[in-house]
Amino acid sequence: MTGTAAVDVVCVGESMVTFVPSAPGQRLADAAAFDRGTGGAESNVACALARLGHAVRWISRVGADPFGDHLVTAVAAAGVDVSEVRRDPGRPTGVYFRTGDGEVAYYRAGSAATAMNPGNVGRRDAWAGRVLHLSGITPALSRGCADLVHALTAPGPGRPLVSFDVNHRPALWRSADPRRLARLAARCDLVLVGEDEAAAAWGLPDADAVREALPGPAVLVVKQGARGAIAYEGCADGVFVPAPDTPVVDLVGAGDAFAAGFLSATLRALPLRDRLARGHALAAAVIGVRGDSLAVLGDEAWGRLRA
Repeated sequence: MTGTAAVDVVCVGESMVTFVPSAPGQRLADAAAFDRGTGGAESNVACALARLGHAVRWISRVGADPFGDHLVTAVAAAGVDVSEVRRDPGRPTGVYFRTGDGEVAYYRAGSAATAMNPGNVGRRDAWAGRVLHLSGITPALSRGCADLVHALTAPGPGRPLVSFDVNHRPALWRSADPRRLARLAARCDLVLVGEDEAAAAWGLPDADAVREALPGPAVLVVKQGARGAIAYEGCADGVFVPAPDTPVVDLVGAGDAFAAGFLSATLRALPLRDRLARGHALAAAVIGVRGDSLAVLGDEAWGRLRA
């Protein structure tokens, strides 16, 4: 990574407006009122990195509608550059409803984000940072989105460090082969994947098997839930760092928080063990509060995390 780029990290991917029942514990069918927020793997990472002091740009497409207004305003308020977010007058902004107990209803089919493709998201813009961060959600959204991720992970002059969070969502891969995620991951420099994801998507039983299947990425992080995470760098044996014992309020967003913490420490060239510890610290902060995004953390909490 060089230090001459205009931004530290460019995040490319979908974001949606989220609605969570105002009364905790309610089913979606029973909720009469909802709290509105934002959700999206790449925009969550972008917001967290910006709050940690990095220069971050988010590239996406949203509808030319009030929900699109809300998303762009909320992400910008976290300090993220949204100048490359395009408004689509012919497609809506995606929304989804969820509870804290895993009940989710998505309304993203035909959304503006699903129309992303190599023709409307240029490689030059996506490669403008020291790091490009992508997730496995994007290639599952549409053929155009899959083509985009394939194009952005291709080798070429000026390619930044490419970070890829597998983010396997079984519902998005019902009609496609999730092994495509492994092929995309193999093209990247830094890969993050949950051990449970690797088992579900690729039939791999443990972290060592994941590394054997993905020898190419310079850094591979396998998250092992409440136990911790193990990271492999180069040909060295894995380094394991346990997760802190943290009361769980809401697990949604924990993976994005971990990715942001690990990337922040990577940008600061910290040792591998410290990168894992930073990932755990940010994940612990988000699972202790209710909400999709690290935006729910107050300034005091962010001050402690930056320190």
